[in-house]
Amino acid sequence: MSTPFYVSPEQLMKDRADFARKGISRGRSVVAVQYADGILFVSENPSAALHKVSEIYDRIAFAAVGRYNEFENLRIAGVRLADMRGYAYDRRDVTGRGLANAYAQTLGTIFSSGGEKPYEVEIFVAEIGDTPEADQLYRLTYDGQVADEHGYAVMGGAADVVAGYLQERYAAALGLQEALQLAVAALGHSDTGDRVIPVGDLEVAVLDRTRTQPRKFLRLRPARLTDLLGERGQTSPAEGASTAPGSSTPPDGPDGGPDGAPDDEPPLAPPL
Repeated sequence: MSTPFYVSPEQLMKDRADFARKGISRGRSVVAVQYADGILFVSENPSAALHKVSEIYDRIAFAAVGRYNEFENLRIAGVRLADMRGYAYDRRDVTGRGLANAYAQTLGTIFSSGGEKPYEVEIFVAEIGDTPEADQLYRLTYDGQVADEHGYAVMGGAADVVAGYLQERYAAALGLQEALQLAVAALGHSDTGDRVIPVGDLEVAVLDRTRTQPRKFLRLRPARLTDLLGERGQTSPAEGASTAPGSSTPPDGPDGGPDGAPDDEPPLAPPL
């Protein structure tokens, strides 16, 4: 009689975590920055069809890195949950905290289950309030852990390098232009040198509390990004930042890219 195959629970969880982290690190980073009028999301994406940043509800946005089909399923589930709760109760009952808790339960259940592989995703759930102090930004990892972020947050790709750049240069109550320039410069920063990311490779969206419409989500188009970024060589607040010779855009990971939809694109969910 052969000896049954056995793997300790500790080793199993470690292997699943390493598997998920490896898949997430292959993608490009997403940066979320709180500025004076809301929350800014910036990512480097060459695709014109796949979205990393999307609207969930009136004041709530969703951003993700990792395997596209997996975080797209999470986005659709979040849109359906928000719509059902807002319809059955009240639109004010749809909150970023409630969505973050629902995502955490889903990701935690999938990660601890031995019957399927863990999701190779990390996500942001953001909600803006009437004042900057009321803004909420949650980061959820592949195993369902939730972190309440303040000021800025980075996930995916070389997150540690990008976060270190932001830590040295971020200041509270930045304007939209300053926050965008800082985020783009951080995404282009690496240990080997800085590079300039073309405007066409950027996916940028904001939750803007100054909008008069109930929906506060807005995508920034290349024309406006060009105006906000100005001279591409001046996008970095750091002195002496330059593009590293011979640098190029890193190969695409398992995640998606920017949109090609109108500014007020609704949070679409395909029919059941």
